Amino acid sequence: MFQLHYQVQKPLTTAHLAQTMTLLSLSAFELKQQIESELASNPALELIEERRCPHCKRILSAHGNCPVCSLPKTMDVTEPVVYVSPRDDFVPSREYSDDMYPDEPLSAATDNLTTYVIKQIAPELDHKQQLIAVHLLSNLDEDGFLSVTLFEVARYFHVSLRDVEEVQQIIQLADPIGVGSANPREALLVQLKVIAENKAIPEYSEEIIDQFMDLLSKRQYGEIAKRIGIGQQRVEKIANFIGENLNPFPARAHWGNVRNPSTPETSVYHQPDVIIKFLNDDPSAQLIVEIIMPIGGTLSINAMYKKALKESEGESKDAMQSDMDRASLFVKCLQQRNHTMQRLLEKLVVIQRSYLSKGEKYLKPITRASLAIELGVHESTISRAVSGKIVELPNRKIVPMAAFFDRSLSARSILREIISTEKRPLSDTEIRKKLEERGIKVARRTVAKYRSMEGILPAHLRHAT
Repeated sequence: MFQLHYQVQKPLTTAHLAQTMTLLSLSAFELKQQIESELASNPALELIEERRCPHCKRILSAHGNCPVCSLPKTMDVTEPVVYVSPRDDFVPSREYSDDMYPDEPLSAATDNLTTYVIKQIAPELDHKQQLIAVHLLSNLDEDGFLSVTLFEVARYFHVSLRDVEEVQQIIQLADPIGVGSANPREALLVQLKVIAENKAIPEYSEEIIDQFMDLLSKRQYGEIAKRIGIGQQRVEKIANFIGENLNPFPARAHWGNVRNPSTPETSVYHQPDVIIKFLNDDPSAQLIVEIIMPIGGTLSINAMYKKALKESEGESKDAMQSDMDRASLFVKCLQQRNHTMQRLLEKLVVIQRSYLSKGEKYLKPITRASLAIELGVHESTISRAVSGKIVELPNRKIVPMAAFFDRSLSARSILREIISTEKRPLSDTEIRKKLEERGIKVARRTVAKYRSMEGILPAHLRHAT
C-alpha cells in the first residue's frame, strides 16, 4: 500500500492525532456531548467553573468574552481577530427571522460520500449524466476508487465510453479531489494537475507518479533516480512534496467508510459553531471571529485525584494512572482542535472577506485541497474542521461552513441579479453570455441547472418586467 501520505509528517503521537481528528470533526453541539461524556466517565478530569480564557488564561466574567483576546491587537483591518469563546449558554438571537435560515435543515452529520459529491456536480450535469454519476459513485470502494470499469458502465447505459469518461472527470475534480479514480496513481495525477493550476510543482513529479508508483511506495528513491537520471536527493524532495500535498486515498479525506460514514445520527439544529462579525458592525473594519467552546468553565486535571494517585499502590495505581493519562490526552487534543480551528478561520475569512462584507456573488472559488496547501496540512484536516459546522455571518444569516467552498454560489447570485434586471426574459444562452462577460464561464445547461436551483422559470414562462 502507498504510505507516503501518512509517513512524511508525524508531529503528534498516533493516539493524540486520532483523538484530535475526532474532536475536530465535531460540531459545538456534539463537542459538548463528548466533553460531558468524558467528565462523567473519567474521575481524573474536572470542569473548573471559574471561566478562563483558553489563550491568555485571564479570568472571565460569568457571561463575557475575553477582554484581551476578543479585541483587536492591531489596527490592520486585513488581520482578523479569531478567538475561542468558552460559553454554554449561547442561543440564536431573537432578532432572527425564518428567511435567515437555509431552506433545508442543517445537519450536524455529514452526507455520505455519494450525496456529498452529487450535490457539488449536479448543476454541471444533464439528466443522463446525473444517472451515470450516481452509478459511478455508488460503486466506490472504501478508499473512493471505482469498483467497476468505465466500459461496464458504458455498456450498462448504452452510451459511448467517452460519455462515461466525461462524467468521471467531473467527479474527479469535485471535493475530495481524485475521488472516482481507478487507483491511487490516477487519483494522485488528478490532484497534481489541480495543484499545478495554483502553484509550481517539482519537475518529474508527474513522471514519478505515473511510471514509478511501486518504487515510490517502497521508498526506493535510489532506483527511481537511476532510471530517470537525476540525483537521489532530488527524488526524495519530490517524494516529500507528494506526501505532503497529495492523498492517494481520496475517500479517507473524511469518510472512513463510504458505505457507513462514522458520523452519528443526524441532529438538526441552528446553533452556530462560529460567529463572524465586523468590529462595530463596520464592513470596512476588522473581522472578529468567535469560535464557540461549549463549556462554561475550564477543563483540567483533578488536583485531588492527582494527589491520590501519588499515594496509591498496585493495581489501583495502574487504573488511576490510566485515568490520568486519558484525561491529559483529552485536554491536549481539545487544545489542538481549537488551535486548528483558529488557523483555518484566520485564513478563510481573509480569503472570503468580500463575500462576508458584500454578499454571495463575491464568494471566491476555493477548495478544501487548496486551503490545506496554504495552511500546510492534509486535506483531511480541512474536511473534518468544516464538517457539520454552522456559521453566523455578519449579516446574521446562518450558513453551513461548507458554503465558503460552494463553487456555484457566486454564479447563482449573479444569475439572480441578471434575471431581476432583465428588460425582457433572457434565454439561458443569453444569460450564459452575460455570465461570461462577468468572468464566469459555464455551459448553457449549467445555467439551466442554476436557474432551476434558484426556483426561476425558463424565459418563455417569465413575464417581462
